[in-house]
Amino acid sequence: MRRASGVLLEGGIVVVAVLVFTTVVLVAGGAPPLRALGHLAAGALGSWTKVAHVLKVWVPLTLCACGLLYTFRIGLWNIGVEGQIILGALAATGALRTGLAHEIPWAGLAGAGAAAACGGALWAFLAGVLKTRGGVNEIFAGLGLNFVAQGLTLWLIFGPWKRAGIASMSGTEPFPPELWLPAWGWRVSPLALALALTALAATGWVLRSTRLGLSLRAVGGNPSASVLLGLNPGKCMLTAMALAGGLAGLAGMLQVSGVYHRLIPAISSNYGYLALLVVMLADYRLLPVPAIAFFFACLNVGSIQLPMMLRVDSSLSGVIQGACVLATLCVYGWRRRRGSRG
Repeated sequence: MRRASGVLLEGGIVVVAVLVFTTVVLVAGGAPPLRALGHLAAGALGSWTKVAHVLKVWVPLTLCACGLLYTFRIGLWNIGVEGQIILGALAATGALRTGLAHEIPWAGLAGAGAAAACGGALWAFLAGVLKTRGGVNEIFAGLGLNFVAQGLTLWLIFGPWKRAGIASMSGTEPFPPELWLPAWGWRVSPLALALALTALAATGWVLRSTRLGLSLRAVGGNPSASVLLGLNPGKCMLTAMALAGGLAGLAGMLQVSGVYHRLIPAISSNYGYLALLVVMLADYRLLPVPAIAFFFACLNVGSIQLPMMLRVDSSLSGVIQGACVLATLCVYGWRRRRGSRG
């Protein structure tokens, strides 16, 4: 009971701090705070169409966050998740451009999902190899591979996959409707939602109830001591990276087939970096991830309405997201200092 009240108190402090900071920013920008927050909420939850757009953001964000839980559990900062989304999107696009996909659409979509997962896993595995075999910090390896992935995307869009007679930043030729992820009358694909929910359940089961989950925790807690238990830290790190990359790759496939229906230069929509904030705000725990990802998705979608209604830049959503993370980190730091003094 005491622990629960402490969590509620810390959560209340974070909410108050974010509201105060956001209010100061809005007042400094000449916008009424209550109206701005109201438009944010209405822009995200004002109709089923808007909620569907929120869910389209929530799904890839949740997939990436689930993957990051594996790498954070073992003590790795998988900054390369952005590139892993892109590689998944590239692999899915390649699969959907094949003759088999056009002849048998359901097989094409299944193949695109498998190719996307493999592409993302391979890109993450490469970062893991640079870490375990080359001694390259995973942050630098991931950032470097992000730039390479973005370069590959631009080369394919303006080169081998460019639209006939057009050199446009709008992306590749749109896929035929039969290669779109089926929505069955909804505005968001139930298959995408089912995939995100399955990823949440599977991640929780793996991390809590399997040998792999225990191994990741042991290596993350003390890599040197884990060797005495018969574990191979390098192998565990590569496994965690591959799992994270596979889920990020699936997010890329959903962006290609379920949202944009083609490959575009900004196919990742920065969901990889945003997923890092989600997991940090969740204190690297699975349970809060769906709710925090939904909140961030609401901010992303709702902020689109601000320029039209109040002439406030939509980047306000990023201000609120960053304030949430900073406030949470400050509260966590305060809690640890208080615990060390006690």
